[in-house]
Amino acid sequence: MIATRKLGELPVGAQGLGCMGMSFAYGVQDNDDESIATIHRALELGVTLLDTSNVYGPETNERLVGRAIADRRDQVVLATKFGIVWGEGGSMGARGDAAYVKQSCDESLARLGVDHIDLYYQHRVDPNTPIEETWGALADLVQAGKVRYLGISEASAATIRSAHAVHPITALQSEWSLWTRDLEAEIVPTCRELGIGIVPFSPLGRGFLTGTITSTADFPADDMRRRLPRFADGNFDRNLSIVDTLRELATEKGVTPGQLALAWVQSRGDDVVPIPGTKRRTYLEENVAAAEITLTANELTRIEAAAPASAIAGARYPEELARAAGK
Repeated sequence: MIATRKLGELPVGAQGLGCMGMSFAYGVQDNDDESIATIHRALELGVTLLDTSNVYGPETNERLVGRAIADRRDQVVLATKFGIVWGEGGSMGARGDAAYVKQSCDESLARLGVDHIDLYYQHRVDPNTPIEETWGALADLVQAGKVRYLGISEASAATIRSAHAVHPITALQSEWSLWTRDLEAEIVPTCRELGIGIVPFSPLGRGFLTGTITSTADFPADDMRRRLPRFADGNFDRNLSIVDTLRELATEKGVTPGQLALAWVQSRGDDVVPIPGTKRRTYLEENVAAAEITLTANELTRIEAAAPASAIAGARYPEELARAAGK
């Protein structure tokens, strides 16, 4: 069983499970039985935080997670999200008006088959709705008992402060890994000042840092990574050379490159609970083992020298997905 950490006042296993890929984003999803078995195995290993969203599928991932936890709800810290809306051409937008917040929550509760959500995130910040309106509606959901704790995703430090002033934020969910370090300068210190836990998504760089991806040609046609600049021609090979160096360090320590990358994220602080995603038990067990890896100061220095933020080639998102991030 892995150790426990705290997101604000909310205790969770030191590593969570991102469920998105079971239904969305990374190509064909064709084995719900294995996905459900993976969720059950995660709970056995002490992984309590399960992460989903209304937009994954869309909607099908919440139903899948609901089926998986129907007979073990008391073992789960259930997190879902609202706020992303898709536009023409796959562009990403956001909604945060009060009516939409409350409608989204009720719909998620129904799909998940539960009477409350443990951690409800604003998935993206709506630039056209005052944050006070969104968070006022969220505070109403807490008061009504439909939600226990509130979170926000991909928000700026200023927005985090504004939302937190309306109702305490328990967790910030943003991308953080060896190849995404943007939040370290201002956002992480802001969260720590306010007592907000940090939930890194894509801590394995959308699978890249595992060292198992050698060509984008291996991706299914509907895999979202085909659209991401870091996987584009030119950038891909430059980034692969970084993974090759990490593989050498991992081999020296007797772990996999993915475990080394996850252990680095876990080492960022006791308020950090990464949510690597997988739909297979074998990868889950490999990821969970990383929560027990201790890195020495020398090892941390060598890892960060092998993967400096300045060396990563390509932006996180293409323009049509980037506009809604970091508001």
